[in-house]
Amino acid sequence: MMASAVKRIGVLTSGGDAPGMNAAIRAVVRTAARMGIDCIGIRRGWHGLINGDIVRLDEHSVAHIIGRGGTMLYTARSEEFKTEAGQLKAVANCKLLGLDGIVAIGGDGTFRGALALSKHGISVVGVPATIDNDISCTEYCIGYDTAANTAVECIDKLRDTMQAHERCSVVEVMGRNAGHLALYVGLAIGATAVLVPEERETFGLHTLADKIRNARLNGYTHYMIVVAEGAGSATEVGNYIKDTLGLDPRVTVLGHIQRGGFPNARDRLAATRMGFHAVELLAQGKTNRVVCSESGEDITDVDIVEGLSMHKGISQQQVKTLAAMTGI
Repeated sequence: MMASAVKRIGVLTSGGDAPGMNAAIRAVVRTAARMGIDCIGIRRGWHGLINGDIVRLDEHSVAHIIGRGGTMLYTARSEEFKTEAGQLKAVANCKLLGLDGIVAIGGDGTFRGALALSKHGISVVGVPATIDNDISCTEYCIGYDTAANTAVECIDKLRDTMQAHERCSVVEVMGRNAGHLALYVGLAIGATAVLVPEERETFGLHTLADKIRNARLNGYTHYMIVVAEGAGSATEVGNYIKDTLGLDPRVTVLGHIQRGGFPNARDRLAATRMGFHAVELLAQGKTNRVVCSESGEDITDVDIVEGLSMHKGISQQQVKTLAAMTGI
């Protein structure tokens, strides 16, 4: 690769961790090294940039991390960075360290932090990594597939005991205010019903009783209900089922287990390609961009302001499929 006018960049992970973040860090560092660019790891996200919490990174320091979960740079949320004073501290550290740009790996909050920093003249490129898959400008976010497979594995095991005892199970999956993960997982495990915040009319609490009742009339004696955390509390859903149908549901909140574990092949590949593209953008003098995965998994990028202004709904094809699968 040809040498770049960019001499030193920083890389950080911020917000909720996602499987594949380490693979993205590795790709950034290795790509930078091939271009003759020095790479500085910023630990604990924007909080670390404010406090100068840094480490030099080279090919040896990122060896064998492609398959590790979590993030070697740690992650944290920073209330101070939301303030003008905090941002100015971060800018001062960027200048002190001689950073020509920053690759920020994370979700919506991470990108809003990057946008704030760019307004002070710092070059930034965002790489989408969140199991919620709710970044509007990209079809795919690093960590989504691994989290979905973790949830599917857990629910498959849970189904065994629910079937043995002929019980109803209510499982809450993560996703913040989005139902992408719950919808995907619900389809994959053949759920009796799925509740997502975007489609309350079709997949709301009021539809549950009929779906479970119809399942029973069709000969089923165990039921699996998947609830997106943005659609309501699994405990409240369980109480509704108990009050309405007289069943005694078992409630399971999968929680942060969905964020952990080794990233699967899809997330390792997506992270590697996105990390590579992010460094290429900075080396070409492009800034204020978010790396995106489009149809067919082509890697592209959009302006960060444009990306944050977009709206991303859940897949209507998946919605139609789920309606058919649970309309027994």
